Amino acid sequence: MAGDSATKIKAYAVPAVLFSLSMLYQLVLLPRAFPPSHYDVLGLKTYCSMEEVKEAYENLESKWNSGLEIPTTTEFIKIRYAYELLTNPIWKRNYDVFGINEQDHVLEKLSQQYAGEKFSNIALPLLRTVTSDTGDDAFNVITSKEFQSMFQDSKPWLLQVYSSGSNQSAQFANSWKRIAALLNGVANIGMVELGEVQVAAYLSERKPMGRFFFRNGLPSVVAFPSGCKTSDCLIRFEGELSVDAVTDWFAMAVLNLPRIFYYSKESLGPKFLAKSSPHKVKVIFFSKTGERATPAIRQAARDYWNYATFACVLWREEEFSVWWNTFGVESAPAVVFLKDPGLKPLVYHGSVNDSWFLDVLEQNKQQELPQLRSLTSEELGCDARGYSRAGRDTLTWYCAILAGRLGPELDSMRETMRRVQETLSKSSVLKAASEDEHSITAAVALKSKRLTLSWLDGETQKNYCFFYLNIESSYDTCGPRRVPTDVPRLFIIRYERNATEDTFKVDKKAKSMWEFHQQEVDPAAQLSVTYNGSAEVSRIIQWMSNIIEDGDSRKLPFYVSTVLFLLRNFGKAYIYAYSLFQFFMSTFLIINLLFGANSTPTVSFETLNLPHRLRFIPLQRVKTPELVPEDAEPFWSRGPQGLLSKSMGTKQKIQRTIIRIYDYLGDPRIGPALLLGALMSFGSIWLMRTQQNRSVQSSQPSQADNDDKLKPRERRRERNASKRNLPPSITDFEPKDSYQMPLSDSD
Repeated sequence: MAGDSATKIKAYAVPAVLFSLSMLYQLVLLPRAFPPSHYDVLGLKTYCSMEEVKEAYENLESKWNSGLEIPTTTEFIKIRYAYELLTNPIWKRNYDVFGINEQDHVLEKLSQQYAGEKFSNIALPLLRTVTSDTGDDAFNVITSKEFQSMFQDSKPWLLQVYSSGSNQSAQFANSWKRIAALLNGVANIGMVELGEVQVAAYLSERKPMGRFFFRNGLPSVVAFPSGCKTSDCLIRFEGELSVDAVTDWFAMAVLNLPRIFYYSKESLGPKFLAKSSPHKVKVIFFSKTGERATPAIRQAARDYWNYATFACVLWREEEFSVWWNTFGVESAPAVVFLKDPGLKPLVYHGSVNDSWFLDVLEQNKQQELPQLRSLTSEELGCDARGYSRAGRDTLTWYCAILAGRLGPELDSMRETMRRVQETLSKSSVLKAASEDEHSITAAVALKSKRLTLSWLDGETQKNYCFFYLNIESSYDTCGPRRVPTDVPRLFIIRYERNATEDTFKVDKKAKSMWEFHQQEVDPAAQLSVTYNGSAEVSRIIQWMSNIIEDGDSRKLPFYVSTVLFLLRNFGKAYIYAYSLFQFFMSTFLIINLLFGANSTPTVSFETLNLPHRLRFIPLQRVKTPELVPEDAEPFWSRGPQGLLSKSMGTKQKIQRTIIRIYDYLGDPRIGPALLLGALMSFGSIWLMRTQQNRSVQSSQPSQADNDDKLKPRERRRERNASKRNLPPSITDFEPKDSYQMPLSDSD
């Protein structure tokens, strides 16, 4: 018997659990999700008019005054609270449509305050009305008509849903002004009053039964990212309403801006200066308050990420000597720009204006001696695929590059090149140098932007460095460090662009192997010369002037588009001769590159007995190696989903799941659904168990008896089946007119 009881309990466990859950939900959870409303306190129907509310309260008040009924203090406070709430048009609207009752805490407070006293001693009114002033320019109140057209702007939107009669909205007004000022120019700011029911309902949340509500009450802050025009991509702020919290949330989750961290005097050096990229300008903000960087500055940090890196320092008076001796900072607020190593920091004291800071940052985003990088090659004019800084009409320009590995040797030579650049750029030095014709040439080229001075990281840009410094000792300058000593080297590149080649209209679609190969070369020809003199400013200037003067005066053979030139001037007959010659000379070019050729060779066509016009047409030009990007993609550039770690993302998902479950606990359809599931599972289990019992009882006779005692019908069916399965034969039946034929003999 005990075994049968345990089996029954185990079989009916699922319907029992479902039935228990349905009873728990109907008797405990559902009443808590639907507490008595303020209409129930007055004995009225939901959503009745204010006249009916006043009439119901007057009836109760007449009973109290006549002494027919004497309410307790708690009952009087609840009735009076409901009366004041439902007779205020704004409060009643908020309560009826969105369920907002932000002064509900007053009930418990007054019940404790007037406990044990008569209801007549309670001070009236219980609730205090507030009028919000939205006349300020910071409050851009949006109506239903304006809401339909406000997404035409590409900027993101930050909206506050408020109520003119809300105490919390009035308290948040000053903070909202500050938020609007911080986000000015970065985002559009607006406000939506609950009176705009359609817009407010569009921005609200919905319960499972379809009722609109604001989970955290009013004011509610929501944001539309750039390009978002529907509520599907709306982002809702769920934290504490403060200037810093809302601004930081909008900057990270919506604008996708990086944070600028604070450092102490102990951590600034090892954690910021030492870990920052050497090719970037360091920007340090000194603040007295320690407040977070404004969104405009953080946007500048994102836009200028390839050029500068940012940090903040909290100013303390006791650390004055440290910052004065290190950067020359006297007081806060201040901004410090650290450029080239060994160069004096650039300090700006006073409060930082966003527009002013952007102008200063644009002027100081590059180092004094700019670095040749993948991002700056075209800007500096040191790119064979681009044009000179002097303009597209300039055919010949020069780029002096100092290459080497990062270290004290390169820093010392960079300082020398900065003095060279400073000497060439000063007008007073030009007058003094006018006596030397060779020195004035480089100065004029720098003034006219035909000459650019820069430095190259030989370790990172090893392919580019080896391409121009193809000598035996170039391993001291280019590639990874193999020897303890580093030797920075200076070389100058002469770029020449062929104006006649630019006029050729080459078909975009490659029709042959010649045209395809033609698209792989650089538009500008290059000639590289390495400096082997001393590290004196005057000697370097004189050397650069000689190179520029020689490059401008001599007409060197230009690497034209050979195949296109031959095809245009002489037809296809010379193409075959050129292709044969190119095969032999390509081998010669590779040998020169492997065994120390310093420049691209120029080869004549005189040995081929071609026309005189083809005597200085050389080989096809060699493509310059690409510059490698120095920095990897930052983590915050992957979008808002990249700002949060995996653990934080999992935590938020769990919280959202819990919130959804909590919302569904107020759905009255869950209890009946659980009860229906319990009944259906109980019925199905009972039916299955009944059928199993019947089958067991019917199968009690042994199988042997069933085989021996077959039913007549079954035996007849088997006999007929055996006859049907036999093959037909002439001996199966005898015809009626048949007879036995006698045999002639005894055999």
